[in-house]
Amino acid sequence: MFNTIIEATQNFCIHQMRDEFVITDNINKERTLIAYIDIDAFDGQKHRVYLSAEKSFVQKVSMVFLEEEQSDEETLQDMLLETTNLIVGSAKVLAEGSNEPYNINTPFFEKEGSFDYEYDHATTFSIQNYTLSIAIKEI
Repeated sequence: MFNTIIEATQNFCIHQMRDEFVITDNINKERTLIAYIDIDAFDGQKHRVYLSAEKSFVQKVSMVFLEEEQSDEETLQDMLLETTNLIVGSAKVLAEGSNEPYNINTPFFEKEGSFDYEYDHATTFSIQNYTLSIAIKEI
């Protein structure tokens, strides 16, 4: 499941952000915008997927989708939720071809702050000077 989310994030960086990226197996612990979306696997397992992004990354997303050079806080939160939905929704489609299909729920904005949640796996995408961290936890 986590692998399809990583693949979907790679696709997002390539096709939406149109930029090169570097992947590391850690999580950005700095102050970020944090959203999550819950996943219900068909085998009964439940997972929470967190996206933790620097404001500068979300502003870049806002520029790509809305052509806004300076978005307000509400717009940045909405763009993080949309990014969460796009990435995990794309991963859901990728997973349908495997033996790990699942349903996704509505994404929620959690907070602006440091990432202080428990997780099972995490990866950070560095795009130029911006970071987007993805973490997953079985719940």
